[in-house]
Amino acid sequence: MARFGRRKDNPEARMSLGGHLREFRNRAIVSVIAILVGCVVGWIVYQDVYDFLKQPITDIAALHPGSNIDVNFNGVTAPFNLKLKVSMWIGFIVASPVWLWQIWAFLVPGLTKKEKRLGRIFIGAALVLFAGGVYMGTQTFTNAVELLLGATPDNASNLPSATEYFSFVTRFILAFGLSFMLPILLMALNVLGILSGRMMLKGWRFAIIVIATFAAIMTPTPDVWTMFLLSAPLLVLFYGSAGLALVLDKIRGRREAKSRPEWMEISDDKASAL
Repeated sequence: MARFGRRKDNPEARMSLGGHLREFRNRAIVSVIAILVGCVVGWIVYQDVYDFLKQPITDIAALHPGSNIDVNFNGVTAPFNLKLKVSMWIGFIVASPVWLWQIWAFLVPGLTKKEKRLGRIFIGAALVLFAGGVYMGTQTFTNAVELLLGATPDNASNLPSATEYFSFVTRFILAFGLSFMLPILLMALNVLGILSGRMMLKGWRFAIIVIATFAAIMTPTPDVWTMFLLSAPLLVLFYGSAGLALVLDKIRGRREAKSRPEWMEISDDKASAL
């Protein structure tokens, strides 16, 4: 792996194993410090995040005044543990640009120009798609929580564990964010030559079944609209990825045709000039 800068005594800018280890250590330290700073920020804004994630329960409790619906902290240390856990999640997310950049900066010297260009495109697209998925998850989990807790009978109590509730919410939102990164996986397989655009389109029935099943599991609501909110964007992303893969396949085919020797284009029945 090479450094960005080159010196006269080291024109290829090669690093020793010890140099790689020192660089890895330094970048790891920067990443950890950034995450710790993000955790401090998360600790400060914890109450606002807590109120936002708990809002569905607050709304359900207002609609069912005869029922006792609220989160429950089991144990003396439970509130502190939850605050620490949520703050760590916030810190990890807030510091993501820093530690992602540190990973990229550590790997990029050993990549070719083409790999660097593709890497930037994939990382940028992944961040945008993940953010879009997280936003969609925050809009959808409200309906899911209201449906599940809305079945609580009047004059009854429903006191879910605060730890379990917030774990469910964070996993729910994270699942949306990761699912929106489907095009990244498909395009990576296409660039590697494993999955072509035609193969994607041929498997459209299977893709629809998988997406619909995933949407039904992640949106446990009786209305079709909530399921549509997740399945429709995923279908658009799938077909968009297939279309882009077809374009890349054609470009790749043209380049291979141009680089192919002329004698390979001559028919077996035709005599060559040789």
